[in-house]
Amino acid sequence: MILYNVTVSIDSNIHEDWLDWMRTIHIPQVMETGCFLESRISRVNGEEEGGMTFAVTYLSPSEEVFKKYEDEHAPLLQADHSSRYQGKFAAFRTTLSVIEEFK
Repeated sequence: MILYNVTVSIDSNIHEDWLDWMRTIHIPQVMETGCFLESRISRVNGEEEGGMTFAVTYLSPSEEVFKKYEDEHAPLLQADHSSRYQGKFAAFRTTLSVIEEFK
């Protein structure tokens, strides 16, 4: 399994609009690709000057499925986000390979 984490620092003046758009538009579109089993959005604790930071995490069943997402879906979805919030955010992406789960 692959965890795909997108950390976004968003301008505090528009964070409510961003959260609403993420919840109602962007995350559902990402999930509709069929490349992820689940997702969650979390607030990163701590103060950041001028912005609020969130982590959006998606769980993909395999590296091959995640690669399909990267190749076929990510460019358009990321461009949509970038054009909507241009100049109002900073983001970085990380992938992690799950080696064991405990429940």
